[in-house]
Amino acid sequence: MTTTTPPRAGWGLILAASAILMITMAARLTTGLFLSPLNTATGLGIASISFALAVGQFMWGASQPLFGAVADKYGSVPVIVLGAVLLAVGLAATPFVSTQMGLLVTLGILSASGAGAGSFSILIGATAQRLPPERRAFASGFINAGGSFGQFVFAPLVQFLIATAGWVTAMFALAATTLLTIPLSWPLRGKPQAHATVGHGALSADLSLGRQVRIAMRDRSYLCLHAGFFTCGFHIAFLVTHLPGEVALCGLPAGVSATALGLIGLFNIAGSLTAGALAQRYRMKWLLAVTYGSRAVIIALYLLAPKTAWTFYLFAAALGFSWLATVPPTAGLVGKLFGTRYLATLFGLTLLSHQIGGFFGAWLGGLAFVRFGDYTWMWYADIALALAAAVVNVPIREAAPHRAAAAA
Repeated sequence: MTTTTPPRAGWGLILAASAILMITMAARLTTGLFLSPLNTATGLGIASISFALAVGQFMWGASQPLFGAVADKYGSVPVIVLGAVLLAVGLAATPFVSTQMGLLVTLGILSASGAGAGSFSILIGATAQRLPPERRAFASGFINAGGSFGQFVFAPLVQFLIATAGWVTAMFALAATTLLTIPLSWPLRGKPQAHATVGHGALSADLSLGRQVRIAMRDRSYLCLHAGFFTCGFHIAFLVTHLPGEVALCGLPAGVSATALGLIGLFNIAGSLTAGALAQRYRMKWLLAVTYGSRAVIIALYLLAPKTAWTFYLFAAALGFSWLATVPPTAGLVGKLFGTRYLATLFGLTLLSHQIGGFFGAWLGGLAFVRFGDYTWMWYADIALALAAAVVNVPIREAAPHRAAAAA
C-alpha cells in the first residue's frame, strides 16, 4: 500500500532536511578558517594540515554512498543521529590533538564522516521518496539552499568567535551546534516508498541494490555526471580550504575571507533555488554545462582583476551563484536515469567522485603554496577542469522535460 504525503507535511520534510544540511555544511565549509590557527597552535605546517583536511573531503564523499545504502534500507533518522554524534565528537576532540595523525582522525575521519551522514544524498534521497515527481527538483534546490544559508550565517560567526574568544572556543561551539540535527531529523522518520520511482536505467522495481549499482556504473550518462562532479568538488574544496590563504597573500585582513565565504553561501541560495526551478523546465545537462563553463569565465576574470577586498566580494558573489547549483540537476538526472528507489546510494556515489576531486583540490592547494609560494597554478587548473566539465556533460542522454512528462 502506498500513501501520499500531504502538502503541509511535504513542506515539513523539506524544511527539516534544509535545516539539517544548513548545520552539517556549515561545520564542513568553515574548516578553512581554522587552517591558520591550527598551524600556529600545532606548528605542523600548511601542507600537513591541508592533507588532513583533504582526507576529510574524501571521507565526506566516501561515507555518503555507504550511509545512503543504510538509509535506503533502514531509514534516514538512525543515519543522521549517528552522523551528528560523529561530527560533534570529531570537532570537539580537535583542540586536544597536535599531530597530523590526530587531525586525520578528528577532522579527516570522524567529523567528515559525520557530516556525510547528514548531507545531500541522505537528505535529498529521503525527501524524494516522500514527494511526487513534480516537487523533487524544487525540493532538492531548496534543501541545497539550506546548506548555502548555513555557510552564509556561520562563516562570519565562526570568524568572529575565532577573533574574540579563540579558535578552541569556536570549535567547541561548532561541535555543540551540530547536535541540533538530532531533533531536526524527526520529520524524516520511517521508510516510505510512496513515491519511489524506477528510471529507464533500471530494469524493474524489484531490482536489488547491488544489481542497480552495477547497471549504473556501466551507464555512460551516469559516468559523465561523475566526471563533471569531480571538477565541482575540486573547485569547492580548494576554495573553502585556501581562500583565507589567498586573501592573506594579497595583504588583506582575515575578515575579508570570512565575508567572502559568507557571500558565496548567500548567493548560492539564489543559485540553488534558480537551478531547482530551471531543472523543471530545461534539460538538466545543459544547466550543468552552463554552470561549469561560467566558473571558468569567473575565475579568469578574478585573475585579471586587482586584488582588493571588493574584488574578492564580487568574485565570491559571482562564483557563489554557481557554487552548489550543480547539486539539483545532478540529483535530478540520477533520479531520471534510475528512479528514486536507490537515489541515496546512487547520488552518494556521484558525491564520492565529487569528494575525490575535493581531496585533490584541498591537498594540491597546500602543495602548490609550499612549492610556488602562491596559488596561481591552482587557478589555472580550476579553469581547465571547469571547461572540461562543461564539455563532458553534453553527451548525457536526457529527454526534454515536456517529453518526459508526457511519457510518464
